[in-house]
Amino acid sequence: MVSQMAHNAHIMIVQDVIVEVVEGDARNVLCEAVEKHHASILVVGSHGYGAIKRAVLGSVSDYCAHHAHCTVMIVKKPKIKH
Repeated sequence: MVSQMAHNAHIMIVQDVIVEVVEGDARNVLCEAVEKHHASILVVGSHGYGAIKRAVLGSVSDYCAHHAHCTVMIVKKPKIKH
């Protein structure tokens, strides 16, 4: 299946990439960066925490999905099948 996905993949050249290191609450920093750079998409990862841990710590990806003024793509680590 992976080889089939790679076969169907499209190659895209990306220009004008900006790398920036910023300190602060990730939720606010990411949403502010979207505004500052007029981003059309924000890609964030997900730790896959359970409901209780997510409720205590908060979810950066969930916050961004609701507050960023662009498309937000949340990428999850694939589950390992035994």
